[in-house]
Amino acid sequence: MILTAPPCGLLSLCAMHLKDTKLYSILNFKCPVCHEGEFFQAHPYVLSKVGDLHANCPVCHVKYEKEIGFYTGAMYVSYAIGVAVFATVWVAMGVLFPELGVGAQITTIALVMLAGSPLFYALSKIIWANLFFSFDKSRSCAVGRSTAGPVQ
Repeated sequence: MILTAPPCGLLSLCAMHLKDTKLYSILNFKCPVCHEGEFFQAHPYVLSKVGDLHANCPVCHVKYEKEIGFYTGAMYVSYAIGVAVFATVWVAMGVLFPELGVGAQITTIALVMLAGSPLFYALSKIIWANLFFSFDKSRSCAVGRSTAGPVQ
């Protein structure tokens, strides 16, 4: 598993309530259709495989790329995430450290953006996929699924 919650506790309790939502798929980097299969081949910070997707879901076999260049639109989501993080860090620094100079602000924001880039890239792809794929409870392992090949 790439990102897992502890087996018990508040986090797993919250995850159970989110299971049938797009937010569950996004936060856990799971298949947007069955919410069980891994979406990415590796964790976002494994830089040799950053953003690499499985061709199909290992659980429900849905094909992740609807057409060639499907994830090109994710750059708009990535831009929005970047702007949101930039604005949040800038406002937080202005509130928490009002005497901080412009050079220090620019350096801090640049470091946060650089450190977060692999995560932002992965989030943009999974958010983009969740805009076009819908959760299907019948494709889940718990309900039972077909072992047929990829579904378009």
